[in-house]
Amino acid sequence: MSKGLSILGSTGSIGRQCLSVVKKAADQFHVVALSAGKNLELLAQQVVEFAPKLVVVGNSGYIEPLLVRLREVGARHGVPLPTVQIACGVNGQIEAATHPEVEIVLSASHGTTGLVATYKAIEAGKRIGLANKEVLVAAGELVTRTARERGAEILPVDSEHCALHQCLRSGRHAEVRRLILTASGGPFLNTPRKQLARITPEEALQHPVWKMGGRITIDSATLMNKGLEIIEAHWLFGFPEERIAVIIHPESVVHSMIEFRDGFVMAQMSVPDMRLPIQYALNYPDRLAMNGDSRGLDLVAVSKLRFAAPDTRRFPCLDLAREALRKGGSFPCAMNAADEVAVEAFLDHRLGFSDIPRVIERVLEQTTHAKSCGSLDDVLACDQEARCRARELVATPAR
Repeated sequence: MSKGLSILGSTGSIGRQCLSVVKKAADQFHVVALSAGKNLELLAQQVVEFAPKLVVVGNSGYIEPLLVRLREVGARHGVPLPTVQIACGVNGQIEAATHPEVEIVLSASHGTTGLVATYKAIEAGKRIGLANKEVLVAAGELVTRTARERGAEILPVDSEHCALHQCLRSGRHAEVRRLILTASGGPFLNTPRKQLARITPEEALQHPVWKMGGRITIDSATLMNKGLEIIEAHWLFGFPEERIAVIIHPESVVHSMIEFRDGFVMAQMSVPDMRLPIQYALNYPDRLAMNGDSRGLDLVAVSKLRFAAPDTRRFPCLDLAREALRKGGSFPCAMNAADEVAVEAFLDHRLGFSDIPRVIERVLEQTTHAKSCGSLDDVLACDQEARCRARELVATPAR
């Protein structure tokens, strides 16, 4: 019997790739709910193709335009207007995440947008395919505690954490000395430090390996993405910050490694294709055969694998994330909020590339004590407070 699936962020990069996996495994999964923001044309196409029972848009103003597009798409395909319930906003997302026919929730909304719905899905005991790392960065203690209490399984969709999850199946946690996250290094791996201030959003969005959304692509360019992954790995696997290493690996073939205490290293390798970790999370503990259009790994063609230590002087976001994790409490949440605001300002040409870590550092300095984030309200309050501080800093020229 096929499993019911809800996708939070269906029109984003991960959401689209998830639907391509589902399309090739129609006997394994069926779509119950789709949630998106404002890409109504693509959402309408997804509704017509996958026939969900519930669809969610960003706000009530998008409901009528979506109906118009559904009629247009249906007419182009010669099908009647789909019978589908339409909801909106956070309440709609919660409904999509907790729908009684849903067994698996793919959390792929960017930033903290999907945090509330994902948390409610965990409370409902759903399996979570987690592609939104900010859920654990902002609310790691709360989310993991609730998952244990409710018996909700969290399967990472990030390629690095999916790799660690697979490697850790080869031995007991007590046998592992450290986790090793790999990073492509982004588009500015070899860019001189003095030139970073002149980088434009258009240049930063050209990732050399992965096709991703705006914020995650910029985070990859600043290495903040890897800092967020350190925090996520801490909550997913229970290792302290000092036992989670980061290493630059431009080819993005080795997605992560674990080092055992006796010196052996276990690495997970595959082509850089996000459909593979999505498929792993949806089917765990089973493994399905590769999709017909998925490529296997040809090590002869790869030929060479390079590794290097990250340069934290050029990319200070990595150390800022480690500092936030060490301090704990509200610091990771505040850091994540500041980064989201700073990246948005950079993409809007209101902030320089080198100013992104400056804004984050200042917000962390103003977060004077580690407030508890023991409830969802605590997390959301911390998030909003940090965003206000970050926006003030963005509006204030650097001295």
